[in-house]
Amino acid sequence: MPSRIEDYALLGDCETAALVSRDGSIDWLCWPRFDSGACFAALLGGPKNGHWQIAPRELVKGHGGSGDRDAVGIQRRYRDDTLILETDFETKDGMVSLIDFMPPRGEASDVVRLVVGRRGRVAMRSELVIRFDYGADVPWVTRLEDGALRAIAGPAMVVLRTPVPVRGKDLKTIAEFTVGEGETVPFVLTYAASHMQPPRPIDPQAALRDTEEYWREWTGRCRCTGEWSDAVKRSLITLKALTYRPTGGIVAAPTTSLPEQLGGPRNWDYRFCWLRDATLTLLSLIHAGYQEEAGAWRDWLLRAVAGSPSQMQIMYGIGGERRLSEWEAGWLAGYEGSRPVRIGNAAAGQLQLDVFGEVMDALHQARQSGLGCDKAGWGLQCKLMEHLETIWEQPDEGIWEVRSGRRHFTYSKVMAWVAFDRAAKSAEAFGLGGPVDRWRAIRKRIHEQVCRHGFDADLGHFVQSYGSKELDASLLLIPAVGFLPASDHRVRGTIEAVERHLMKDGFVRRYDPRKTDDGLPGSEGVFLACSFWMANALDMIGRHDDARRLLERLLSLRNDLGLLSEEYDTGAKRLVGNFPQAFSHIALVDTALTLSRTDGGTRQRSETGQAAGD
Repeated sequence: MPSRIEDYALLGDCETAALVSRDGSIDWLCWPRFDSGACFAALLGGPKNGHWQIAPRELVKGHGGSGDRDAVGIQRRYRDDTLILETDFETKDGMVSLIDFMPPRGEASDVVRLVVGRRGRVAMRSELVIRFDYGADVPWVTRLEDGALRAIAGPAMVVLRTPVPVRGKDLKTIAEFTVGEGETVPFVLTYAASHMQPPRPIDPQAALRDTEEYWREWTGRCRCTGEWSDAVKRSLITLKALTYRPTGGIVAAPTTSLPEQLGGPRNWDYRFCWLRDATLTLLSLIHAGYQEEAGAWRDWLLRAVAGSPSQMQIMYGIGGERRLSEWEAGWLAGYEGSRPVRIGNAAAGQLQLDVFGEVMDALHQARQSGLGCDKAGWGLQCKLMEHLETIWEQPDEGIWEVRSGRRHFTYSKVMAWVAFDRAAKSAEAFGLGGPVDRWRAIRKRIHEQVCRHGFDADLGHFVQSYGSKELDASLLLIPAVGFLPASDHRVRGTIEAVERHLMKDGFVRRYDPRKTDDGLPGSEGVFLACSFWMANALDMIGRHDDARRLLERLLSLRNDLGLLSEEYDTGAKRLVGNFPQAFSHIALVDTALTLSRTDGGTRQRSETGQAAGD
């Protein structure tokens, strides 16, 4: 059985990522990109589907040890301001450290693992099981002239280099060795296309120095201060690790099908880039001082949505790919029996009007922050607005990608208002051409319609969709995007209603699944990004102490390495959903910056759109 979700650590080289358990097993790695087939898929199946464990021998089940994770003392941490993982194993014979990292990509992509003796002499075991194509394909393994092992299946090749003797047994590659105090035993696993020559070996110690220098230089540019600066930095490092450096795209998570309900069917592939994340991602990077990364994300956004506005999607591949067909890997048992395991995401074809607002808001924020945008980019934006004029009155699938049919979701209409608002403001502020009067008129129509049909006067709050009586956590963003000020009684009524009816054990659900038909079976945990939104909303209506308490509770849900998933199961007290989740970390950064008053986070976004219905 794989480890608990919160027991994993993240490694990455800004092109792909790996998850490492507390007991030294890499259970997930897609090569060469985030969205490639996994060569280690034990996370969604079992050890036979691919993993790589390096640990004291007694920790490896069936090979001199019980596999009992409590039998060996384990402590781990990231080196300060880096993505270099250090795991200490303490046994009756001594202590060793396992140093895991992925160097910034050079000639090829590498996973480097260094076993360092700290005290005594510790018997160790490495068990490598390579299974390409999400744990399905057994490779052909041969030995190269320099002694390295090469594993090939179809288009993929990996090469293992280590000074330790290795042997094959039961379709595994095994190494058994002893490490004494002051000794270091290196392992390097390298990926390349199978039609290429094996990549040249790297110097593991030099790679460690280069990787440490890379991350410390990057985090050294962070200008975040305040009481939550450490949490903000770790979230920004995580966000950087989820960035696909060649294009600037940022994946929502490096995993697929980690369940929203343990044992349930709500399992989705998040290894893609959502337009919905656009504005908060941009603001998080800009406020932290990462103009280059913000510019790369802006450029990815413009390239992804280029083309016919009628074909704009809610998400794209990391290179801007549009065909994200969804299929099921039936040979995988699923995380703790959570099936099906889905590859691809059919929601890419949905109509979600809110993404128009996110794109226009992100590009407006980019201009305001000095990133600029060329004339071709503005021309594309004008075409997007021209198309939105024809569809904003249609029902859509909404922010949560429901599969129960289209509705007139209130938040979708609010974000359509944001699109016209930002178009008009961009034209006015930057001297850009466009039908500003028409945009203002449509903005006013949308505002009046939302206030008439999206607000229930009897209930005293905005509702999930026109004519419904239900709540939705996305309504917490109404003041953040500037649709209405936080001082408006309708906004306060909505925030307080969400607090009364959608909070569970102190955290926020997206909606009440008992009352909202989303077309999906099963249930889910509380949604962490929504809980951060609530902290922001409470702060905006003057409840600063409540906002701070909620933020502190949310920070306490992070694992020991500062990582968050998409959701939290309050009953099982476990992280659930894909991990680590970019949207959760983006919301953390935004909320921490807002509440610490070091920059402004959501508050700055709000101030761009205060002309509510003019």
